[in-house]
Amino acid sequence: MNRIRFIIFEAMPTKTILRDRVREHLLKEMMLGRLHGGRTINLAALSRKLDVSVTPIREALTQLQQARIIEAIPNRGFIIAEPNRSEAKDLYELVADLEVMAIENSVFFPTCVEDLRAQQNAFKSATDTLGRITAKLEFHRLLTRHYENALAQQILADLKTRIFFYEMALMSDESIYDKSDNQHDGIISAIEDDNVPTAALILKMNWMLILDYVDKQLVLQR
Repeated sequence: MNRIRFIIFEAMPTKTILRDRVREHLLKEMMLGRLHGGRTINLAALSRKLDVSVTPIREALTQLQQARIIEAIPNRGFIIAEPNRSEAKDLYELVADLEVMAIENSVFFPTCVEDLRAQQNAFKSATDTLGRITAKLEFHRLLTRHYENALAQQILADLKTRIFFYEMALMSDESIYDKSDNQHDGIISAIEDDNVPTAALILKMNWMLILDYVDKQLVLQR
């Protein structure tokens, strides 16, 4: 009996690693533009490509479904969820509210400001859409990382995975990044002055600016 329990215990990490490997592969394919909204995930083909069984693939897809990146459609299987206006509004408003709550319940040290400034420089230096989105999301991660609520942090991570998908599909106008750039600087200055209420206000405005742009793009695509 002890031997059986040991075998089961040892098998679980491998299963988790395979699931995470599949999840990261799918996210990377989306980042590179190889998987688009509405496209069906071929489980058999993915199993052959990654040399894993269907079980960890289904587990990875279930995780992505919880993050609203994947949809399970009856008689069709798993597909990449397409952006829509209703979800975008809920998504961006929820992320904004959670991030505001996060910084209102965080303690910022001088090193935090230094890290934010360094990341802001990376954001300004980005030369393509992928680089800008990645740098922007990392800025927001650094901004909220001191909020000691593990559940909220996990929810934010999942929501931002979906936001990444929206922005890769819709945010190609460089002017939106210039406006966001100014707001990032305002957030940093407010935190440096120990003025968290102002930082929270600008943070909320930042996400609403992006939501407004995303919503207009979705209207144009209809």
